[in-house]
Amino acid sequence: MQRLIKVDGKIRTDINFPAGFMDVVTIQRTNEIFRLLYDIKGRFVLHRITPEEAKYKLCKVKRAQMGPRSIPYVATHDGRTIRYPDPLVKEGDTVMVDIESGKITDIVKFDLGNLVMVTGGHNIGRVGVIQTREKHPGATEIIRIKDAAGSEFATKRGNVFVIGKGNKALVSLPKQKGIRVSILEEYDERLRKTMKNS
Repeated sequence: MQRLIKVDGKIRTDINFPAGFMDVVTIQRTNEIFRLLYDIKGRFVLHRITPEEAKYKLCKVKRAQMGPRSIPYVATHDGRTIRYPDPLVKEGDTVMVDIESGKITDIVKFDLGNLVMVTGGHNIGRVGVIQTREKHPGATEIIRIKDAAGSEFATKRGNVFVIGKGNKALVSLPKQKGIRVSILEEYDERLRKTMKNS
């Protein structure tokens, strides 16, 4: 066992260890660091990042509750339980977690005008800014999002992961920057590349 791979700062030797969205994967021998993100087709992509960016990860708050003996805690999308969080942290918000200490260093509220990535549904992997929130009593809340190319789309609230304040992302994004292109645009781009290479 060579113990070369770290996931979120911890050495992992199990080949079936479940690394997920926003996890930081470090390969010490090659000095490479990756963050697991989605591409615009909804596939996991290993996005290469800098050592500075590898010091933290973003976690979506799934639950904010009181535990035994009235100790407040938040549970995040990656299975962490963080005790005594900032009272401003609510369900759906994103917290920036320092990987080494496990402490919350920053909070990004689930608000209009913030940058989000879609982590489920038909629009998985797309990135845009929250435009409106439609509350339907007895049904799921619908979030309308506008991407950098100007196209709008909608998804359920549970599929939305806040990744930045305003238009500025707190993590670097894969090469398409979360902007989905049509099949024709994709074909034209591929044709342009083959013409250039030939």
